[in-house]
Amino acid sequence: MSQWKLERWGGGILGDAPLLMVIMDGVGLGSHDEGDAVFRAYTPTLAQLEPGWTTLRAHGKSVGLPSENDMGNSEVGHNAFGAGRVFAQGAKLVDEAILEGRLFAGEVWQNLISHCLKAGSTLHLLGLLSDGNVHSHERHLYALIRQAAKAGIQQLRVHILTDGRDVPEDSALVYVDRLEAVLAEVSTSHCDYRIASGGGRMVITMDRYNADWSMVEKGWQTHVAGVGRMFASAKEAIQTLRDETGLNDQYLPPFVIGEQGQAVGPIHDHDGVIFFNFRGDRGIEMSRAFEEEDFPYFVREPHPRVMFAGMMQYDGDLQIPQLYLVEPPVIDQTVSEFLVHQGVRQYAISETQKFGHVTYFWNGNRSGKFDDSLETYVEVTSDLGGFDQRPWMKAAEITDRTIEVLKSGAYDFIRLNFPNGDMVGHTGAIPASIMAVETTDLCLARLLKTIKQVGGVALITADHGNADDMIQKDKSGLFLRDEKGEFRPKTSHSLNPVPFAVYDPMGRVPHQFRELASAGLSSVAATLLSLLGFVPPDFYDPSLLLIDGMEQK
Repeated sequence: MSQWKLERWGGGILGDAPLLMVIMDGVGLGSHDEGDAVFRAYTPTLAQLEPGWTTLRAHGKSVGLPSENDMGNSEVGHNAFGAGRVFAQGAKLVDEAILEGRLFAGEVWQNLISHCLKAGSTLHLLGLLSDGNVHSHERHLYALIRQAAKAGIQQLRVHILTDGRDVPEDSALVYVDRLEAVLAEVSTSHCDYRIASGGGRMVITMDRYNADWSMVEKGWQTHVAGVGRMFASAKEAIQTLRDETGLNDQYLPPFVIGEQGQAVGPIHDHDGVIFFNFRGDRGIEMSRAFEEEDFPYFVREPHPRVMFAGMMQYDGDLQIPQLYLVEPPVIDQTVSEFLVHQGVRQYAISETQKFGHVTYFWNGNRSGKFDDSLETYVEVTSDLGGFDQRPWMKAAEITDRTIEVLKSGAYDFIRLNFPNGDMVGHTGAIPASIMAVETTDLCLARLLKTIKQVGGVALITADHGNADDMIQKDKSGLFLRDEKGEFRPKTSHSLNPVPFAVYDPMGRVPHQFRELASAGLSSVAATLLSLLGFVPPDFYDPSLLLIDGMEQK
């Protein structure tokens, strides 16, 4: 028990008053342009807070993702909030899962293998072939291939997407040669492993933001149906298409590998399929094509019934895909676990869409409570249907219940998530997203009024951006338009920072923001511990606040 004991530094500077943390999901700080629904919204409460807030990084390495081009998400954001430090995500997490054997010991991998062995079917591996380490890495693919051979899979097909974007533009043949060597290494008279299809990443399969579903349709015809221009090998296909078109690898047309006029690797009923990219944005649409029953974007002909899994879950909010190989990181010694050992009473609330984020993900991917007597979790049932049709969602109900709890004095630390900015932002509907942000601001005003009444302190922040960046841009920052001249909506998260504000109407906590290089979400845990009167553990990222009277670690 001693490992959980935290030093008190002020006996609890809030006394019996509560600490409230408000997470405005998907509300980042954007470019103040036409695509920034946060800026365009009427938000007098946020405007009141803005002069005194600081900003936090909520993407890339600051939340454990491999590169600064990786968007944050609600899962890794709430992991960081609750863990107090950064855990590996994305490429690092896959590397560790393979090295430690967790990937192959996992239920999804084992079930895929059993499925294919029982059906006598083919295992298909689909993804970006390169070592760019932004969307995928070839070493992950090779590990899957070698382990499949060890497990007794007799037929395996690889469907490659050529890169030329995160790696040199004409490097595809280097990766194909290395892949062919691995396939030759494991192929025997009883083991048939081959490349089956391919094409440039900007032409087929890897669309994002619902920008061009025809790319996914081309990928479906190429990988699934095995329909397209046929070549004897991937090397022949790439070299021929380069010579004919003058295009670099990312724009190569689709191709199919065949023998005697027949594709060597179309996808059939009962096959297993793994999308081996770990980054989410360009894996979502093909995952949807494999998984969704009611699918509106193109006719899936053929439509084989397969067992499909992603390397990771690409969208935790929408649970895409449902099956994935690499589990979230193993996170221990979370802030809530520390707090229950100090006897701190906690209350967590959100609606269905984000309830798991203020509970499961906040607690380090742990189901259940640490102490039933000290913790209360409340889920407000979300509406069904499109969130752009009801952008207010359940923010008012969350606010009502939180106000009751604040006035009751029954809890020391209360955390809530308003999903509006994120869930409505995902629809791409800017007017609805503006209303979603305005709803959040209105509810925030009610909460801060109550905080003042009860003499408490509130922390206001977000887990990542979304509604702040809702129109696609080119590399120069100009908005992209479709063939009709209309803006192309962006429905993904953003790379923007998020606000962090302390609302202390009674002046109970003399403080200033600490000067931290690239402060991130993980520093919030030490901050709230400090406000609750505890010295944070040494291994937590430092508090965002310098508080008078407290000796900082």
